[in-house]
Amino acid sequence: MTHVVKFTTSFVSHEIPCDKRIDELKKYCAKFHELKLAPCIDDISHGNLSFRINPDKNYFIITGSQIGLQKELTDDCFVEVTDCDFEKMIVHASGAREPSSESMLHFSIYRERKDVNAIFHGHSESILTNAERLNILQTRQEEPYGSIELVKSVLDILDDNNFIVMKNHGFLSLGKTMEDAMNRTMAIDRIAM
Repeated sequence: MTHVVKFTTSFVSHEIPCDKRIDELKKYCAKFHELKLAPCIDDISHGNLSFRINPDKNYFIITGSQIGLQKELTDDCFVEVTDCDFEKMIVHASGAREPSSESMLHFSIYRERKDVNAIFHGHSESILTNAERLNILQTRQEEPYGSIELVKSVLDILDDNNFIVMKNHGFLSLGKTMEDAMNRTMAIDRIAM
């Protein structure tokens, strides 16, 4: 299954993001792969991780489109997103590759929740299967990945929730820090097994 980016990227620059926290994000990308939270199909991982760059803005650094988290990631595997135009379906970014197909979703969450500084999106069959039993908040219905409909379905239930299941899709773990988002993911993944 090939993921198709559903927006146009307007590159502010092709400079590779430079932020010392990218090394921390690389560590969590490797952990996501190790725990099978971003399944790898045809060498491409299905999941994306990001962190907010500045507490006063919605700018964030996110995994690039169609990367494999099982590989040793380099800084050029990450993209800085600075804005999204939802009407024209344009993501404004800097980097050497397309940003993740869920960049508009990450942007929307950062815009709505100033307390969130990290968003980890993954796919876990055990979490999806057991979401109802574990009382994990779920979107009302399945929506296509990377779509405005998916963004709206998440925003409809977001409130102050830090872990959400997107019906028949995957999960979102939100944190004040990357460590917080990872610890929450691991805790829920353990009880879902």
